[in-house]
Amino acid sequence: MPTAPHHPTALPGAPAWSVGDLTVSRIDEVRLPPQTGPWLLPGATPEIVAQSPWLQPDFVDEQRVLRLASHSFGIDVNGLRVLVDTGIGNGKQRANPAWDNLNTDYLERLTQAGFAPETVDLVVLTHLHTDHVGWNTRTENGSWVPTFPNARYLTSRTEWDYWSGVDMEEARLQMFRDSVHPIKDAGLLDLVDVPDAPLGGTDIAPGIRLRPTPGHTPGQVAVELSSHGEHALITGDCVHHPVQLIHPDLGSCVDIDPAAATRTRRELLHSLSGTRTLLLGSHFPPPTAGHVIPEGDSYRLVPA
Repeated sequence: MPTAPHHPTALPGAPAWSVGDLTVSRIDEVRLPPQTGPWLLPGATPEIVAQSPWLQPDFVDEQRVLRLASHSFGIDVNGLRVLVDTGIGNGKQRANPAWDNLNTDYLERLTQAGFAPETVDLVVLTHLHTDHVGWNTRTENGSWVPTFPNARYLTSRTEWDYWSGVDMEEARLQMFRDSVHPIKDAGLLDLVDVPDAPLGGTDIAPGIRLRPTPGHTPGQVAVELSSHGEHALITGDCVHHPVQLIHPDLGSCVDIDPAAATRTRRELLHSLSGTRTLLLGSHFPPPTAGHVIPEGDSYRLVPA
């Protein structure tokens, strides 16, 4: 994992995209340090990156190192406020120095984007990894309490059952203690059954559907948005970076089932290729959103 401490840098304001009657906003937490790319996707070497000049300058830097970011997506569904993933969180002890004891203005950004914590109705956790659940809680009088006290927090039953049944190292146990168990203990966590194909997911709100994308974790989901014939998809970690459109077999070092992750990624990209579905990457740096088009035997992201 990244080995240098990371100091958050200023980020621009929250961009938004329209999907029919739905509005999707990106709420930035932090840009991830350059060491993240080589650790997370070790197969994405500078030589591999150089084969696709379109990745520069947005998605890779001058040294052809991957750019990655941590952010949430806020969705306004006719007044219903839905938040997809909650980032790393502030003031949490983490083994990864890039995530340890962050101090960002995420909550201020969230509020400015129209998603003040007390107004959020649903929090969707695509999977239970440290950088997707951190703002589930915040500290109050020395204890971790739910950041979104009026929301239901949703994750897939398969995801919960997996982590409940494996031996976890201390760093992951700590994450569950400070960011997952407090919302469960508060009675705010709902487990959702997300059927595999041919049913292909489950609806959780008008125009919002959870789609199974196993591999990175067993119960990971992507979030499909639909309204008036327009569509978008929030990736979770089934796609970490646009370089994986060119090389879908490039896996993450933390994929629990690498073969399933590759299969999921290939099926997902095939289903999106050539459509008008907007792809919103959960770790894609700005411009973050784009359309998947075929290019040779693989794909390319055309920024929206």
